Amino acid sequence: MPLFVPGDRSDRFAKAAAAGADAIILDLEDAVAAPAKNAARAALATGFTALPVLVRINGAGTPWHGADVAAVAALRPAAIMLPKTESLSVLDTVASALPPDVPVVALLETALGLANARALSAHPAVARLAFGSIDLSADLGCAHSREALLHARCEVVLAARLAGLAAPIDGVTTAIDNAVAIVDDARHACALGFGGKLAIHPFQIAPIREGFTPGAVEIAWARRVLASGNSAVAVDGAMVDEPVRIRARAIISRATSE
Repeated sequence: MPLFVPGDRSDRFAKAAAAGADAIILDLEDAVAAPAKNAARAALATGFTALPVLVRINGAGTPWHGADVAAVAALRPAAIMLPKTESLSVLDTVASALPPDVPVVALLETALGLANARALSAHPAVARLAFGSIDLSADLGCAHSREALLHARCEVVLAARLAGLAAPIDGVTTAIDNAVAIVDDARHACALGFGGKLAIHPFQIAPIREGFTPGAVEIAWARRVLASGNSAVAVDGAMVDEPVRIRARAIISRATSE
């Protein structure tokens, strides 16, 4: 569960690392005002922790993009997050400037990025996809709601699967301190096939983790399924065959990894 930290708030770096996230994203884009961009870039080196560190740079076409890429290449974080990923040519340019051990997390958050999701996810530099729900809803002129963004989320999951990537990371929940809403959003993302969710505040980490962790009822069902043998049988009045057992194994795997 990666946690965004404003790149110009070095005073928050250590606190973010202790918040229980799986990774820290030092943000040079949305969280940093234009006058502070250069200072934030210069502060990147102080943000490295024992946790994996990603850097979200400013997008292609902005005045800060080139310098951001160069800084990331020198610092060699765990990954670079490319906002508004839309074209293979931009991916080529970014990848050519980076060491081979710094992969790209492609943030899909525009109509064009979503339309090109399958091609972008197949790029050799891309290690994972992330979904930018807020920017996409603004680009499409649609509500920032589950119903309006259902197709987009499914397309991101499908693109990642077709490319053989890990399950993608869902976008942020805007409610910073509403644990019920955060858990609910995380469960929705998990049900669609996402493997994690971006966080914008330390408070969100625990509810997100709860939403992605199977509950006792789900775990008990999975254990009954896996105890039913290898043939097609009925469990709890429903047919169980190998695809159902695959799902049950995934539930147990998620339960033991949290």
